[in-house]
Amino acid sequence: MTKLLLWKQKVKEFYGEHDFWITPLFKFLLAFVVFSQINGLLGFMRQIDNIFVVLILSLICAMFSINVMTILACLLILGHCYAVGIETAGFAAVLLILLMILFLRFTSEDNVALILTPISFTLHIPAAVPVGCGILRGASSAVPSGCGVILYFFMKLVKDRATVLQGNETEPLQKLQLLLDGVLKNEEMWLTVVVFAAVVVIVSVISRASFDYAWRIAIVTGAVVYIVIMVFGSMFMSVSTELAGIILSGVAAIIIGFVIEFFELGVDYSRTELTQFEDDEYIYYVKAVPKALVSESKKSVKKFTSNSKVVEEVRLDEVRQNKETKAYQQESQHQEIKPIPEENLSQTEKAHTQDFSAKQNTAQEESEAVPVERVAEEDFDFEKQLEESLKNL
Repeated sequence: MTKLLLWKQKVKEFYGEHDFWITPLFKFLLAFVVFSQINGLLGFMRQIDNIFVVLILSLICAMFSINVMTILACLLILGHCYAVGIETAGFAAVLLILLMILFLRFTSEDNVALILTPISFTLHIPAAVPVGCGILRGASSAVPSGCGVILYFFMKLVKDRATVLQGNETEPLQKLQLLLDGVLKNEEMWLTVVVFAAVVVIVSVISRASFDYAWRIAIVTGAVVYIVIMVFGSMFMSVSTELAGIILSGVAAIIIGFVIEFFELGVDYSRTELTQFEDDEYIYYVKAVPKALVSESKKSVKKFTSNSKVVEEVRLDEVRQNKETKAYQQESQHQEIKPIPEENLSQTEKAHTQDFSAKQNTAQEESEAVPVERVAEEDFDFEKQLEESLKNL
């Protein structure tokens, strides 16, 4: 577990340092998968069913927000529907407008749920979307995920009925009626929409509770609710579904949910603290759960080479030289300065030396002389001094 926590911290630090190119790269990859999936499901217009068009659109999405990706995906769907027929394109435009109105009415920040829902059906893990949206975004993400379900089943309807919709024998009203019945009377689609909404709400409510391991319980509960409602709902509504696929989707949702919980939450419930404080109006009961963090120890590596002995000898020589220099300085400080003999001096130097010694002797005599206090005649009182001397006698 410690190694996983260290790896998690390294991943977060790496993303924090290089997010300026990692985020656009993720957007590019997500857009590439979305546009490729649309071309794979529909693929009726050859002009846009091209890898170069997909790459160009993906590069555009990498430089802008997710909203641009949503708009381009809708335009791509309209283009393929137009290749099927003008009636199909008109019906798709009305459906997309209604979905966008419903989507923008409740929430406009969960575009990722709308985009990931069709991808999850292609990967056969649809249960992962409501579980992930419930723990990350909340109950409001039920609307965009439901819109994504409707959009996926509509593209599947167009693909399955493309032969009839492209035929000239069918009248335009019959084509519109076929599309309308395929959307409104699709029991599997509406069952999936209800299951998505229920799972998102349940996971959102449980994950925001205050008891321990709330996220994990919410993930498992959401996956179990998805499996139960899908199985019993398909039996009750006589909808043909694959039981093994539903169970595998629930298991995949649990695994993906635990991965999200590890990176997004990652708390240590063994060190939970409960505290209480109050002010003038309220009493607060606080439960503090610390995050699971591991401090990475820094390792110092020493390198030993074959020249280590030579390096040590050089260092010893430097130490000896420093010691000798310090000893010489100390001796020079304590050594007395010896006078230079007069024989070695010139006449000018001798004159300067005699003047300096004479000045030095004069200063010494002045410092040794005791100062005598002189009293002015005006300040001296003879009679007073005479009286004092007589008193002493």
